[in-house]
Amino acid sequence: MSVELKDRTLKALSLLLSYPTQELQGAMSEIGGVLASETRLTAAARRDLRPLVEALRDGDIYDLQEQYVMLFDRSRTLSLNLFEHVHGESRDRGGAMVSLMETYRDGGFEPVTSELPDHLPVLLEFLATRPANEARETLADAAHIFEALIARLARRESVYGAVFAALFQLAGAQANAEALAELLDQPEVDPNDLEALDEVWEESEVRFGPDPNAGCPQVRDMLSRMDDPTTRPSGAQRERPSGVAAE
Repeated sequence: MSVELKDRTLKALSLLLSYPTQELQGAMSEIGGVLASETRLTAAARRDLRPLVEALRDGDIYDLQEQYVMLFDRSRTLSLNLFEHVHGESRDRGGAMVSLMETYRDGGFEPVTSELPDHLPVLLEFLATRPANEARETLADAAHIFEALIARLARRESVYGAVFAALFQLAGAQANAEALAELLDQPEVDPNDLEALDEVWEESEVRFGPDPNAGCPQVRDMLSRMDDPTTRPSGAQRERPSGVAAE
């Protein structure tokens, strides 16, 4: 079942947060045009997105991919998997993941990606097909995550921070101060310190969801893939994004 694209801006922001590819570079002029005409964003927010659009359009693809991996794949505090910030390594994360997949399927949306369901570009692609109120409420639920990522990326002087600032504006909600403080209190690890990174990722074994032998076969298969480290996506194995044109 195909789903209609309702919000080209959310689709464009989803693509900006996707792993850089030559296909994405070729779509940057269209993506930039979508964002430049978005009146829900302030002029300052639209202007702040330009450096990222230009970097993704004109930069060396290998440098862009390396920068992306260093930011989002090698730092748990900058993870684009939203439930990492909400549930950490608790078993609640698995239940939330299954519920999110059910939400996608109920909406006629089947992600075609090797990423986990809570990967922000995947969620934004789904929200781009949903009614405006529903999309805004979902973004509002993540407002504290967006604000924490804005602060962390600002410390790194990263142009990616503008995407989260735009999402925060589109959410139209104030971040929960207590939840935000808790996120910002988490220690950050230097992505170049491989030994420290290994210690962080090996603190506890990730177990997603309920008994993997229970439930329907589709859920069992999904949970099995999540628990198998050999099937987790790496920077070189990411899906290529599609364009921003309405379907």
